Amino acid sequence: MRRFLAAAAFSLLPVAALGQSAPCGGGWSAFVDDLRTEAVQGGLPGDVADRFFGRLRQNDTVLSRDRAQGFFQRPFVEFSRSLISQNRLDRARQLRERQAALFQRLQGEYGISPGVMLAFLAFETDFGQVQGDINTADALATLAHDCRRPHLFRPQIIAMAELYRRGDLDPATTQGAWAGEIGMVQMLPRDILTLGVDADGNGHVDVRGSMPDAVLTGAALLRHHGWRPNEPWLVEVAIPQGLDLTRTGLRTQLSVADWERMGVQGRGVALPNGRLQASIILPQGHRGPAFMIFDNFRVLFEWNQSFTYVVTAGYFATRIEGAPVFTEGNPQPGLDRDQMRDLQRRLQGRGFDVGNIDGILGAGTRAAVQDVQAQLGLPADGWPTPELLRRL
Repeated sequence: MRRFLAAAAFSLLPVAALGQSAPCGGGWSAFVDDLRTEAVQGGLPGDVADRFFGRLRQNDTVLSRDRAQGFFQRPFVEFSRSLISQNRLDRARQLRERQAALFQRLQGEYGISPGVMLAFLAFETDFGQVQGDINTADALATLAHDCRRPHLFRPQIIAMAELYRRGDLDPATTQGAWAGEIGMVQMLPRDILTLGVDADGNGHVDVRGSMPDAVLTGAALLRHHGWRPNEPWLVEVAIPQGLDLTRTGLRTQLSVADWERMGVQGRGVALPNGRLQASIILPQGHRGPAFMIFDNFRVLFEWNQSFTYVVTAGYFATRIEGAPVFTEGNPQPGLDRDQMRDLQRRLQGRGFDVGNIDGILGAGTRAAVQDVQAQLGLPADGWPTPELLRRL
C-alpha cells in the first residue's frame, strides 16, 4: 500500500551521519561486502553477518515499483471510496471487540484511539492478511545500492541485520512491501529495532505475527513523534459562505473557538475543546469536503507523507469511532498528472517553490496554488483546477 515517499518519513532515527553521500552503486558484491563491514564494525558478530549478507540479491521489481508510484495521486473523494467500504468498517469494529483488552491498553497507555490504529491496520495490510510479497532484505539492499536515496535505506538494512541477530526475523523468509516495510502496520526495521514492544511477552518483537506487538509498536512510534494523548486528530466541518479561504490549509492554525466565531461548525458531531489549535483543510477545494485537523493529524504524516492518504486514514478512523459519512459536495474537476506538471512549471516560473516537478499535489504545490489563486482573485482553497491552469 505505502509508497516510498511515505516510507522514508517513517524512519525514526536521524541519518545525517550518512548524509546524501552514503556509499552506493558499483558492483553488487563489493557493495554487499561494504554493508557487511559496516555492520560488523557496529557490533554485529561476523558469523551472523556472513549468514545475513551472504544471501542478499538485487531485485529489479523493487526499482520498477519505486519509479512508478501513482496510487496516491487520485483525489480524496475517489481515493477514499477505493479504500473505505462497509466490509472494512465492520471488520475493524469486530477486531476491536475481539481484541478488546489490547485496544483498551492502546487507549490507556498511549492515549491513542483504537480507530486510528485500526485504520492503518485496514489500509496497510487488510488487518494483517496482506503484508507484502517482496523479500525485505533484498528490497532494502537494492534500494540502498540504488543511488537515488541510499542515505535513507542503508541504515534500514543494517538494522534488519540486528533484528536477525536477536531472533526477531529470518531474512530468508521475511516479506513485506517493496520499500522495505514489514508487519501488520508496515514499519521499517530501524523503528522496530528502536521502539519495538514485546506486547505479548514472548521475548521477541514480532510485528508480522503478533497483533499485540504490531499495534503497540505502532503506538510507540506515534508517541515518539509527538502524539498528544486523548486529543482529537480530525473532525468533519461545514464552512460558511464568505469564509476567508486564504486562512485554510496546513499553514494556518487558529483556536477552535476562533474558527467557531467565523462560522465553522461541526458536521454531525460537536467541535472539540475551543482552546485547541486547529487548521481547516479542503482536500478538493471549497466545494468539496472540509475537515478541521489538529496536532495529532500532523503526527500521522510520520506514517505516510501522502496528504490524500493521511486525510483518508484520519477520516476512516473517525468512522470507526462512529462519525457519519462525509458530505462530498460538488468539487471542481482537478488536473491529471501531465497538467499538474505543467502547472508546477508555471508556478515555478513565477518564483514559487513547488519542489520537484513530479505531477504530485504535495504540500508545496498546494501552498503555491493557494497563493497564486489569491493573486488572481480566484477562491484561494489550494485546489488546482483547469481554470487556474488556463489563467496561468
